[in-house]
Amino acid sequence: MSTKKLSDLAKTIRSKNAGTDKITFDVIFREFDAYELVKRSGALSRETVAAVLRIDPQRITDFVEYDPAYAIKFTILRDRPSGSPGDGDIFGAQQYAPFLDLEIDTTA
Repeated sequence: MSTKKLSDLAKTIRSKNAGTDKITFDVIFREFDAYELVKRSGALSRETVAAVLRIDPQRITDFVEYDPAYAIKFTILRDRPSGSPGDGDIFGAQQYAPFLDLEIDTTA
């Protein structure tokens, strides 16, 4: 099996606030082929996102594959409201890191 890291295939991998109780993630590709490869591989799904983030799948509120923009977007519920005591990332901008090294099967 041949693999590539998601960060080698995607133009942008980011996370950010989506209100006080949610964080949204964007994975955006330059080329249609890379986008389709990731979709076909199944490496990004509700189940894999939950596994990568080590969260209950019920915390994933949205999961969208948006073909016109070659983008995959998903949103999760936060453990606690943004900026509340114990929140380690007020802007939600550092939550994407576990996806950078996600292995994608390029034979999919």
